[in-house]
Amino acid sequence: MTIRKRYALIGTGSRAGMYVQATTVTYADTAELVALCDVSQTRMNWYNQQLQPPLPTYPAADFDRMIAETKPDTVIVTTIDRTHHTYIIRAMELGCDVITEKPLTTTAENLRAIFDAIDRTGKSLRVTFNYRYAPAYTKLRELIMQGAVGRPLAVDFSWLLDTSHGADYFRRWHREKQNSGGLLVHKATHHFDLVNWWIDSYPQSVFALGDLKFYGRENAEARGEKYTYKRYTGAAEAKGDPFALFLDDNPFYKGVYLAAEAETGYLRDQNVFGEPITIEDTMAVTARYRSGVILSYCLIAYSPWEGLRVAITGTKGRVELDVVENVTHLSTTNQASKGGFKATTLRVFPMFGDPYEAEIPASEGGHGGADPVMLEQIFSPNPPPDPFHRAASHIDGAASILVGLAGNESMKSKQLVMVDDLFKVPEKTP
Repeated sequence: MTIRKRYALIGTGSRAGMYVQATTVTYADTAELVALCDVSQTRMNWYNQQLQPPLPTYPAADFDRMIAETKPDTVIVTTIDRTHHTYIIRAMELGCDVITEKPLTTTAENLRAIFDAIDRTGKSLRVTFNYRYAPAYTKLRELIMQGAVGRPLAVDFSWLLDTSHGADYFRRWHREKQNSGGLLVHKATHHFDLVNWWIDSYPQSVFALGDLKFYGRENAEARGEKYTYKRYTGAAEAKGDPFALFLDDNPFYKGVYLAAEAETGYLRDQNVFGEPITIEDTMAVTARYRSGVILSYCLIAYSPWEGLRVAITGTKGRVELDVVENVTHLSTTNQASKGGFKATTLRVFPMFGDPYEAEIPASEGGHGGADPVMLEQIFSPNPPPDPFHRAASHIDGAASILVGLAGNESMKSKQLVMVDDLFKVPEKTP
């Protein structure tokens, strides 16, 4: 007899779709989704329309009752970033393990509270860094593990968000730093986690600069642009706006966001050149790692194309990875994540040898082929061995956001910030 592991989901926005599919379809033989919980009954109803039989639903205020009545083994947290810690901590206090979307949390204070809860309860916490599972990024990790660059000494990393995906952070709740921690926390947690994982070290000190240079009312007006509409849906004058998102054109957005506005007050389609916007769209970070590696990182949220360029140089050579991503955030169907990458190139330059191009395995699925691999590792009862150690713990989750948290502090103080002054991440074990 197969025993199915029981899961409950808190937060039923777009990111929930991947986990609903995994627990009710792909791994339904060994996983059981037992409940949905959200601030919006409308959103939970939308998901239940896709499920047979429909699941029990609970308002967020009844989170404790959901745990008591449905008895999940694990709670999956896909809420707004600033509430992650609330449900992580309470789920563990009520006897559940937790899987959480990134970022782990948005403040050092909340990070300390999460670690305290783990110490008190002994429960486990996993952060879903799906980018680790993309074949291109895994191959880079493999080359480093094989000694292609020797001991890593320097990382140069540029990430570009385009005017579809990047702009979307300025339409949504992410645009207010109190909700998301800004893009250095919400988005760059992916990127800093990749660096931490590639070089097998944690950050020590951080200096950062950042500004809102493209989005927002003041920047638009400085370019001679004037926008009268707060949101795009229902605004006839927005029809020619290339940044416009019309929720009533997309069945998923219409059912999950537009229909829920009376309950939540949340506008999914705010004008990217409106107010308030309190996050940056242009950021540069320099960091030193415990291993001595120096990182140079930049993030731009208004590029004509989307992707990354990263180079890792060490005592024996250099590797360079270029990725052009395929963005599907504004397609007319529900897309819980991005699809496969458009182009990837991974080059190896030995210190005293001939350069060569490394082959990257073909892949399909969201985030460059990462999502199916990650979901198998999480929900399969017998996942394949993972020599690359891609599963991310709460310690990895902390290390990734601490670069962004320290960066935010540095942008305010204009000083170098020591990461341990915010939170001391435990040393890596051999």
